[in-house]
Amino acid sequence: MALHRLADLAPNYRETIQGNDIQGLGVYTDRTDEKIGTVTDVLVDEEGHFRYLVVDLGFWIFGKKVLLPVGRSRIDHDAGRVYAIGMTREQAENLPEFEEGRTLDYDYEEQVRGVYRDTTPHTYNRDTYTYEHEPSLYKLNQQDHQTLRLYEERLIGEKVRQKTGEVVIGKHVESETVQVSVPIEKEHVVIERVTPTDVGQVVPPSEANFREGEVARIEIYEETPEVRKEAFLREEIKIDKVVEQETVETQDTVRHEELDVNAPNLRVEER
Repeated sequence: MALHRLADLAPNYRETIQGNDIQGLGVYTDRTDEKIGTVTDVLVDEEGHFRYLVVDLGFWIFGKKVLLPVGRSRIDHDAGRVYAIGMTREQAENLPEFEEGRTLDYDYEEQVRGVYRDTTPHTYNRDTYTYEHEPSLYKLNQQDHQTLRLYEERLIGEKVRQKTGEVVIGKHVESETVQVSVPIEKEHVVIERVTPTDVGQVVPPSEANFREGEVARIEIYEETPEVRKEAFLREEIKIDKVVEQETVETQDTVRHEELDVNAPNLRVEER
């Protein structure tokens, strides 16, 4: 039967109790209306049921904190008070001191229960004991508690947009050596000696034109390769983002409070 601080089991409980927080309320005796301390914390079981109020007895016993079973308390939210039913100074002195952070085992709780129990003999076993065995200590009833609110948790699905990565797109220049074939022409002179068909025949003096220094000129040309570069559009890149939608299933454990009613031999109507 592990016990937990209410704030540890339900960190956001103050958002749901509409300002009626028990912590900080003054604790008074129901007999003499004398203030005996202040509620500093609430201990609940694994199912969220209130089991103990932690009371600082600074007004009675300075510096001592004790446990008050919820069944022995009466909460008056209108007056801002918690009444300790039947609490006496002798009980306060006999209660074991509550220390923050200590493990509340069966033996410790038995010390607490032993102070509040009446003189009727009890035969409880640590292996079978449940809080339902002693409703006088742990049951909340309408007479002693003006309002008992039952709470439940629910899952709220929300989306959080977060950056998962980055794509960087740019361009760079690469150089390579390429070859291109250019056909060129080169001119050269061909001198061919031929034998005329009328070789050896006598020609008239008028045809025999002997001129010294006669020169024939022929211009010789050749082509050389000339390479230039031209830029042209090779490819076009389009960049866009595509949003894909999907439904993600998630789960968690939620709790809810159920009302416990213990009224032996009595008729109880729920409306």
